[in-house]
Amino acid sequence: MTTLTKIMNHNQQFVNKDQLKCGTVLESFHVSKKPSENLAILTCMDTRLVEFLEQATGIRRGEAKIIKNAGNIIAGDFGETIRSLLISIFELGVQEVIVIGHHDCGMASTSSEILKEKMLERGIAIEAIRRIEDELDLWVDAYHDPAGNVLKVVKQIKENPLIPKDILVHGLIFCPNEGNLEVLYHDKKI
Repeated sequence: MTTLTKIMNHNQQFVNKDQLKCGTVLESFHVSKKPSENLAILTCMDTRLVEFLEQATGIRRGEAKIIKNAGNIIAGDFGETIRSLLISIFELGVQEVIVIGHHDCGMASTSSEILKEKMLERGIAIEAIRRIEDELDLWVDAYHDPAGNVLKVVKQIKENPLIPKDILVHGLIFCPNEGNLEVLYHDKKI
């Protein structure tokens, strides 16, 4: 049985259990697309964070926009992560951003060369890799220290000319095994 089959079976049971139908909304399930805490969280896509980070922070469904990528990295002034933050701020009312990195991040133990070798082994054409090689070098090789990366990303957001200066931007580091958070940067604008 594939993972997709398991997901679809679970979903059918979930929908039948709660007698939900697409297009109808029960009061207990209705949540606005705008985050009730006016918060966006930028974090890593690490599987150990799924559900665990939300539990550790007390964030519940509907309270925050969660933006995930490999290593909670920002690449460029108008890359995908910044675009998501812009929509979150200007369309959905986000007023505060928390960057949450984590200890033992897989990005810290890889390099662009290792990634390129693995791509070649899986049949990716060298010509395709060459088209993104400079970007891979900048993105993957720039990440070595999860805590240092959090501070770098906080600075990138705060200095981005597209992000309003009144947006609070904090930086935290998370332990994916014990669940504790440490504040690395607390933005205290008045």
